[in-house]
Amino acid sequence: MSFALGISTFYQKDDRKLKMVMLIFNLNHLLHFLLLGSMVSALSALLSAVRTATALYVSSKVVAAAFITISLVSGIWLSDTIWDLWPILGTIIGTYSVFVLKGIQMRIGFLVGATCWLINNILVGSIGGTLLEVTVICVNVITVSRLLRDQRQQLATSK
Repeated sequence: MSFALGISTFYQKDDRKLKMVMLIFNLNHLLHFLLLGSMVSALSALLSAVRTATALYVSSKVVAAAFITISLVSGIWLSDTIWDLWPILGTIIGTYSVFVLKGIQMRIGFLVGATCWLINNILVGSIGGTLLEVTVICVNVITVSRLLRDQRQQLATSK
């Protein structure tokens, strides 16, 4: 389920549709990390879900800063090791991306955040999560390429 949601999320060229599918994707991750017993990862997934739901209606650096602060403070408070900082960093990057960036820039932010989550999934032993993040990174790169191609075509037709 998570695999299909991840692919569907990052295949979207429309920012709003991406955020709607991402919300469901984050809720699914919350359950996954709770079952794995990774509380920091679960908290990051919960914050990502709330953040994404909020970002559907609000685009604000102030709101982004509030979510980043909450993620950082709660994540550090729950951390047992330095390795627990990967999901926090991924959440912070995703938060900034979803509230402040648009289009290709937002997806590049998501690529960086997904890399943090990939490292986290390897560290917590989530085989499915690791495969998912690798796939999400690939699909996101393809979508960025599609968006760049669309931009080039629009420029060519407007000349």
